[in-house]
Amino acid sequence: MSLGYPSVRPNPQGVQPIELPAGPHGVPDVMLHGLRNVRSETTAVHPLEYSEKHWKENKEKMDLAMLRNTQGLHGPLRLTMELNVAKQMQRLPGLPSSNIMLNTLTGRDEMIGFEDILNSPAESEMVGQPHILMEKRLNIL
Repeated sequence: MSLGYPSVRPNPQGVQPIELPAGPHGVPDVMLHGLRNVRSETTAVHPLEYSEKHWKENKEKMDLAMLRNTQGLHGPLRLTMELNVAKQMQRLPGLPSSNIMLNTLTGRDEMIGFEDILNSPAESEMVGQPHILMEKRLNIL
């Protein structure tokens, strides 16, 4: 019985065969096609690689499904609405924002990561004229 929960099993969706454009002698023609990017053409190294890359999205889907099963349809709808409102809130350009509402809704306020220590707003390199930054945000420039 799944109860509507998303699958926990890794689903490698990035698997694709490698096809090389062959030249007249069966060797890829580098002068016509350029050097190829091997990393983007290879398949997943391990079945869990795709799952680990998309861990955050999978966790959000699982949390919303659990919330839907326990509280009904209004629970995830209200939470996604509040998340969208919190993502749209911004301070004026040049002023640091703590995003406390977004962090509280996502549970990020209970975790400490390297960006909390190394990303201090006091050490920010973004210094500029506030009028120009605001015009850039409003797509006037």
